[in-house]
Amino acid sequence: MTTTPSGEPVLLDELTTAGTRELAALGARAAAVAGDVDAALELAADVGASLPRPGSGQSAFVWSVLATLGASDLTVARVLEPHLDAIAILDQAGEPAGPGTWGVFAAEGPGEPLRASSAATGDGAGGGAAYRLDGRKHWCSLGAVLDHALVSAWVGDRRQLFAVDLQAPGVRAVAGTWVARGLADVDSGPIDFDGASARAVGEPGWYLERPGFAWGGIGVAAVWFGGAVALARRIRTSATTRPPDQVGLMHLGAVDAALHAARCTLSHAAAALDAGELTGDAGARAALRVREVVALAAEDVLRRAAHGLGPGPLATDEDHARRVADLELYLRQWHAERDQAALGQAVGAAGPAPW
Repeated sequence: MTTTPSGEPVLLDELTTAGTRELAALGARAAAVAGDVDAALELAADVGASLPRPGSGQSAFVWSVLATLGASDLTVARVLEPHLDAIAILDQAGEPAGPGTWGVFAAEGPGEPLRASSAATGDGAGGGAAYRLDGRKHWCSLGAVLDHALVSAWVGDRRQLFAVDLQAPGVRAVAGTWVARGLADVDSGPIDFDGASARAVGEPGWYLERPGFAWGGIGVAAVWFGGAVALARRIRTSATTRPPDQVGLMHLGAVDAALHAARCTLSHAAAALDAGELTGDAGARAALRVREVVALAAEDVLRRAAHGLGPGPLATDEDHARRVADLELYLRQWHAERDQAALGQAVGAAGPAPW
């Protein structure tokens, strides 16, 4: 049995009829361009500015959008999620995004980090927002085809965020480094910057310290959740359309419980965000918790899909095989035991135990 993405919406909370219809329409559009990066970029440019931002009172809808994209197609979701995050970051900074597509390149990699220096006249300490970037930035998803990106770089001993025109001189995507089997068309290799012009977005440290940093991390978890939901739907179809299969039903029951817990966690976080409770240390702890719960649920769904469905879909169903490979790689944005240790440290420093 070969499957294709349906675009069926993934609801993290009850929505209005209009909101559910909007979600279904977006899911259908994402499913229609599954696996097509160019079409996904067009979709991102078309819908990015019209969607609400996290913390705007519609956080459950925002994360339902990301979950629906994840369930429709993870390649499409991988294109839209950072574009939407970049728009939200610029909105927090009080800057317009303008036309075109955006990425967010803020991960650190091996070797000498990317450096920024003032391009203004004088001593550069207060000469304005103009900078130049020099060095290599790792993990630049779609750096060769995006219009713009928000890029973190080091200014002295602090990190700062910069807006960069990726099509301008001094920007070169390094080809031939992306060999991933999952998200194969979302080339996330490095970019070399050689005196590239950049505009500061926020003060040094602002990108990591702003409340939206944690909110963006939860948004990524919503995409993971959507990818896991799509696999769970396949498990359900298999378990309920063949002769009674107690093992298949056992996997389906376990998957339902895991995804219920993940959905409740995301829904609770959305309500807390809209209530103004996810700022500062509380926001950071919440992001670590949510990502932990969702990532572990998604890993369980992957395992149970393999056990319950067997090798057939992995070998003969293009959509299923690609979704499994995509989700396995996407989940590695969760840092597993390192994030668990970070959460433990945060909980230990938070005063009274939270449970």
